[in-house]
Amino acid sequence: MEKYLKKVDIIFEDTKALSCVNVLEKTLKRSPDEIILDLIDSGLKGRGGAGFPTGLKWKFTRNEDSDVKYVICNADEGEPGTFKDREIIDKVPEKIFTGMTICGYVIGAKEGYIYLRGEYNFLLKGLQTKLDKFNDMLKQKHIDFIIHLKSGSGAYVCGEESALFESMEGKRGEPRNKPPYPTVAGYNSKPTVINNVETLVYTTMICHMGPEKFKELGTKDSRGSKVFSVSGDTPIAGIYELELGMPLNQFVEEFGDGDTKAVQVGGASGHCVPRKKFNDTIIGFEGIPTGGSMMIFNSSRSMYNVLHDYLEFFTEESCGQCTPCRVGCQQLLKGIEAVKRGEKAPAYLDDLKKVTNTMKIAAKCGLGQSVGNPFNSIVDNFREEIIY
Repeated sequence: MEKYLKKVDIIFEDTKALSCVNVLEKTLKRSPDEIILDLIDSGLKGRGGAGFPTGLKWKFTRNEDSDVKYVICNADEGEPGTFKDREIIDKVPEKIFTGMTICGYVIGAKEGYIYLRGEYNFLLKGLQTKLDKFNDMLKQKHIDFIIHLKSGSGAYVCGEESALFESMEGKRGEPRNKPPYPTVAGYNSKPTVINNVETLVYTTMICHMGPEKFKELGTKDSRGSKVFSVSGDTPIAGIYELELGMPLNQFVEEFGDGDTKAVQVGGASGHCVPRKKFNDTIIGFEGIPTGGSMMIFNSSRSMYNVLHDYLEFFTEESCGQCTPCRVGCQQLLKGIEAVKRGEKAPAYLDDLKKVTNTMKIAAKCGLGQSVGNPFNSIVDNFREEIIY
């Protein structure tokens, strides 16, 4: 098989060699429609995991008739196993600011907000200093856009866009009903573009390099590259930018310790892929999409303990607003504990899988809807480690 995994350097490209001010000035000379067409042509999809086409999101918001619109950077990186946005915020924040400003120009917004994860408040002082400098530059160049910082309070559910809006508005962080979607009624019920940190940096880089250069990486369904947080049983844990569309077996060859039995793709809410499926699994939108977390487990790890940790996390972080998630998470946790103790027959695991199917349909947001991903993939592939 041809070696596909390719390390690239777009996100963390030397900022001394790349002037964000020059990129901004060059881009703002173009029409909003031209910028949108470039983003659509590039094939850029949201890097938070959901994968909605970025150009279309900007286009829909631009087409909304409103005097007030907003640009929001979702920096609430709370997915267990994900830590790449922290590095981007710390190392290349100007690229985030530039992407937000370009977005503001395209959709007709005059204000942007960065919603920073509460646990990242140690970054706040340095980030604010750099942001003040950037805002001063915008003012000097008569660019009618300003960016503000807002800090979260440590709630995982606020990574969900509508719960994030509620939190920003001073309310309890709970997901809203959809529709309406943020492009119609987001922050303060106004049309809003919300992109995550990485997506906004890629918009800056596409404006710099052009869509054709970006499309040289990845596949037809997964254009470009992606920043991954690699952790677990690996000798080279850290942050890596890799081409999308790579087979998981090649990822394991590069990052595993020679005894990898499973990879959790996409953090706690993602899928657990066993060794026997490494060859058939693609890391990308045509296979298993991911927000960036890649947790590697070797044979010394108990997958029951892994699943138990995930369910404890979801039980703790459920906002409690909807019954399927609030009760479902608790029952899944109690259920695997009962099977492990021998109080329930192994077949009870199949009843619990039916609970996750209900949660996927009935839960209000992605938290409850995604719990079945790790649960079913671990139960299906590592059932014996739960039973015995």
